[in-house]
Amino acid sequence: MNAKALNESIVAILEKKQELRALDYNDARYDDIEEELHDLEDDFNEEFGEELEEVLEDVHGKIKSDADILLPTAYLASSLDGKELEDGDETEGVWVESDTFPGVEMRLVLVANPPRVLLILADQERVLWTAE
Repeated sequence: MNAKALNESIVAILEKKQELRALDYNDARYDDIEEELHDLEDDFNEEFGEELEEVLEDVHGKIKSDADILLPTAYLASSLDGKELEDGDETEGVWVESDTFPGVEMRLVLVANPPRVLLILADQERVLWTAE
């Protein structure tokens, strides 16, 4: 997997998400920016989806989770700065259950700089995979 290309694609999506969040729904540009975001996400899943799904299968295996593996874009953070992760925003990433941590609420999040999958447990972050 080309880590540089993966990172650039993640960054482009996260920047577009931030641009969209800055607009009001009534803004004339909203629909166009939203469409651009969906195009970026589609391209991302097409280019990196198969490889990232294998990564996500391995990650689910590491934490002993039998949760369904979703499209890689579902795991993406919502911003580059990670503020949502620091603030404990519960909309980040994908909720998973784990036999390793029974009863613990946790999420898997795909972030950039470098591209990596984080396991978020309450106030902890653990890196489960980093692109090479």
